[in-house]
Amino acid sequence: MKIMFLYMFPLWGNGSGAWLRALSKEMVKDGHEVAIVSPEKRKLEGVKQFLVKPPQMGVFVGNPELPNAKKYEEMTGVELSKIYTSYIDTTIAAVKEFEPEIIHAFHTAFLPPVARLAKIFYGIRFIVTTHGSDLHYLNRDKRLIGLIKDAVRVCAMVTANSNFTRRWFLKMFGPEWARKIRTIPGGVYLSEYERKEENISLLNKKYNLAGKKVVLFTGRLTEHKGVDILIKAARLIHGEVIILGDGPERNNLENLIKQYKLTNVKILGYMSPKEQVNFKTFYNRADVYVAPSTWHEPLGLVILEAMAGRTPVIATRKGGVASIVKDGYNGFLVRARNAKEIAEKVNLLLENDALRQKMTERAYETVASKFTWDKIAEKFARIYHRYAFTTKEYLRLVKAAPKPNNGK
Repeated sequence: MKIMFLYMFPLWGNGSGAWLRALSKEMVKDGHEVAIVSPEKRKLEGVKQFLVKPPQMGVFVGNPELPNAKKYEEMTGVELSKIYTSYIDTTIAAVKEFEPEIIHAFHTAFLPPVARLAKIFYGIRFIVTTHGSDLHYLNRDKRLIGLIKDAVRVCAMVTANSNFTRRWFLKMFGPEWARKIRTIPGGVYLSEYERKEENISLLNKKYNLAGKKVVLFTGRLTEHKGVDILIKAARLIHGEVIILGDGPERNNLENLIKQYKLTNVKILGYMSPKEQVNFKTFYNRADVYVAPSTWHEPLGLVILEAMAGRTPVIATRKGGVASIVKDGYNGFLVRARNAKEIAEKVNLLLENDALRQKMTERAYETVASKFTWDKIAEKFARIYHRYAFTTKEYLRLVKAAPKPNNGK
């Protein structure tokens, strides 16, 4: 089968990009032909890529690979229209060349209407995946909502990355679409998070972590990620707090560390694709992972990564996180913006090896049973087969349609 994905960000530096890379890899492995329309220049093995060159890059919230990008909600109508046009032009030409049997648009914002045009011109059915950050954006900027609603009406199916995101989507677009929306979460490759002692030794040496308890956060440094709450909690935490990520809040967070005169907190910044071995080794090295988000996190792919690395998770009781972390079983759920409660749970795990080990194994089992890419890709493959419709089939239908008699 020939599958085409539409995506509007770099394929690295964010959860949805990691999701798309993995899903494409699985489809290629299973013998499908895959194409991606995106602004990504780096090559993916076995994937045909069509490069979009928008006049400027935008973001919903933030992206470490786009540190100076403007938020879409802050753009003028002229700026949005030029970006939108660049995706239309590239996508329509790509569809003509690649002749996909199904189109999969990532995020509800922008790209579903582009896929809608491809269906009009070529008859290709399309599905849409919402990751939650797109809904967060659409709550604040509704200029494209009419086009998006029409695309939702016409699309074959919508998938959401969590039940929370599904409910959010239905609240925004209407309960009548419940019949066509399905929850399919993201996943991980367990083999990529296997513990390698030599890598851990190198990490300990490089960052002076030998013999220390380590508390980890990974992600974008934006206001709603709640990293400031973790830094406040660090005043009471009996271990080293490592923060991997970058974003608009980094300066504020570094100033907060200085204000509290903390010596047990390090912000190491964003790790590029070339540094992925170090990045994933941190999950193996960490004793506890903390996700202190202050907003309704749609899913939290980093939480799955931590659990795959056999690390128990402490997360705020927000959004779709509760579908992964079961309080007291494979981690702990805490109240948002509560530094004291975070510190208490962190210290409980750091000081109780037996409890930490038990939660570690349960966390790993949770991911292994439900959140591996082979299982998730299989669900998408069934959807693709169900709705596949080739350009050639469409043209046959057009040719077979009754011709107008011009009033005769």
